[in-house]
Amino acid sequence: MMSFYDALETRPAAEREAALMAALPGVVSHARARAGAYAELLREVDAAAVASREALSRLPVVRKSELLARQQAARAAAGSAPVHDPFGGFAAIGWAGLPHATGARRVFQSPGPIYEPEGAAADYWRMARAIHAAGFRAGDLVHCSFSYHLTPAGSMMETGAHAVGCTVFPGGIGNTELQLQAVAELKPHGYIGTPSFLRILVEKAEETGQRLSFTKAMVSGEALPPSLRQWFAERGIAAFQCYATADLGLIAYETPAREGLVVDEGVIVEIVRPGTGDPVPEGEVGEVVVTTLNPDYPLVRFGTGDLSAILPGPCPTGRTQQRIRGWLGRADQTAKVRGMFVHPGQVAEVLRRHPEARRGRLVVEGEMANDRMTLKVEADGAPAGLAERIADTIRDVTKLRGAVELLPPGSLPNDGKVIEDARKYD
Repeated sequence: MMSFYDALETRPAAEREAALMAALPGVVSHARARAGAYAELLREVDAAAVASREALSRLPVVRKSELLARQQAARAAAGSAPVHDPFGGFAAIGWAGLPHATGARRVFQSPGPIYEPEGAAADYWRMARAIHAAGFRAGDLVHCSFSYHLTPAGSMMETGAHAVGCTVFPGGIGNTELQLQAVAELKPHGYIGTPSFLRILVEKAEETGQRLSFTKAMVSGEALPPSLRQWFAERGIAAFQCYATADLGLIAYETPAREGLVVDEGVIVEIVRPGTGDPVPEGEVGEVVVTTLNPDYPLVRFGTGDLSAILPGPCPTGRTQQRIRGWLGRADQTAKVRGMFVHPGQVAEVLRRHPEARRGRLVVEGEMANDRMTLKVEADGAPAGLAERIADTIRDVTKLRGAVELLPPGSLPNDGKVIEDARKYD
């Protein structure tokens, strides 16, 4: 019989959607009231009116680059002063001397550096749902090989495992021989960490004839290709993956159905056309944009920079939340052409100016110092002069010349690419 973490996973989809949309105005109002960055970004927004996905889609997307820029600006403005906001105005918690003087249990540093707070709520990062779906249960001993140093991954997984009722061995990263000794002597039931380090542990153990006690694993931080999943299965380890970030916590997780990733109950996920905030149709690949219900770090329309797509229908396990296909690449496809950067947002602006254009892909070809740009455009029919008008818009928006190729609808691959760099560098 299928086991669920809680009743939220199987509630009617319409009931869930109604609950999320009912909570949304409060999320926006709280973010604007408690987080200085959103007070600025959403100052013209009527929070009470943001009660639907359509209304949400009209709010600005905040991408990681802006979060980093605001944190850097806050540090620069503070100079040598003892007080500044390390979170760039996005957090509603902190410690003495910050805009919010309480609430932060930990603070982490991710590459950038970007600082993220952890609040005091149990299972703050909401990882328990994913860990439970991977087969972990109360009483299990978990060997956690995510980093406990600087970044939040170790804390994310440990607090989620504790919420399930597991005991955790904090292995961290590296020290392979010592970790294998701990596995041999403690005999943990499962592993949580990156798939690459799990493979290292298994291979090192096999070299000495040791058989690991792991029968299950929840992996993240890297891709889990089918070949590696099968490699683990052949050694008695059922591996599941989850999709989480240091800013948002859990976004989606794998279930025994192995059909995409089920979206977490504590977030609202949109898939938007890269370089824009415009939602794409179901099934089309785009950038994952997330609004979290976390009051401590109330990120509204946070662009992850990752590509995915919505899968149709519910999960075969009975979970009724929407599903995504998983990680399909990065949305940041900026290319440097003849000394100038071209961004996905510029491609989107070119298409926006021509209603006949549906989708487009800018292909950059040639050899070094001989770049050529061609914007391939799906268009309804081919009105006279359309290609020439689009070419003029390309020059106006990018300050570069580019050719235009008109295609019938459905011609471009559904892979989320807006800019394809096909140049040769050898």
